[in-house]
Amino acid sequence: MSEAIISVKNIGVSYRKRKSFFRHDYYQALKDVSFDVMRGETLGIIGRNGAGKSTLLQILSGIYMPDTGSIENHSKKTSLLTLQAGFDPNLCGRDNVILNGMLLGYSKQQIHAKMSEIEAYSELGNFFYEPIKTYSTGMKARLGFATATYLTPEVLLIDEVLGVGDERFRKKANETMEAMIRSDHTVVLVSHSGGVMTKLCDRIIWIEQGVVKAQGEPAAILKAYQNN
Repeated sequence: MSEAIISVKNIGVSYRKRKSFFRHDYYQALKDVSFDVMRGETLGIIGRNGAGKSTLLQILSGIYMPDTGSIENHSKKTSLLTLQAGFDPNLCGRDNVILNGMLLGYSKQQIHAKMSEIEAYSELGNFFYEPIKTYSTGMKARLGFATATYLTPEVLLIDEVLGVGDERFRKKANETMEAMIRSDHTVVLVSHSGGVMTKLCDRIIWIEQGVVKAQGEPAAILKAYQNN
């Protein structure tokens, strides 16, 4: 039986919102959320915009700590692949690969040994040596996915990147994901694509208004979510 590599217990997260110049209110993004991520599984997270999915991934990655509850992460390396964060816009793609690799615990020598493969996989051409701020959304996704592919963390958290870019690169990214799954990597995936979730995930958690509404076998959870 698989062991839990990450355990989330009764976590809650609130954000402060400004109502006026002198007044603030609080928005609770997550409320008493509990679940385990099992070693070697691919766990999908679904929910409508604003449900708390991206906040949850940031908690799992260690970027934020919950206001209430606790999280136990037994992995050595956890990486969040997202379109909104993770890159220094003033550094070029190559330097961002080095930065992200070092944050994962790799040495510069280990990163340099993989650099040519990362550059080739990203298909960025000369843009690999240009600042990230010149990249399109799809180009950032290519760089992030290439980095995660060759500087593989023990737990990979993916936030809505598999549907970005041209059709050929999407196909390649999905094939890479399937290879990771076959090699028993632990993956947590946020996506709005029911087809991707059904194909790749072992289990799905449905987040609604900051709480876990349901979790279980992908087809059943997706059917309930779509009929809601």
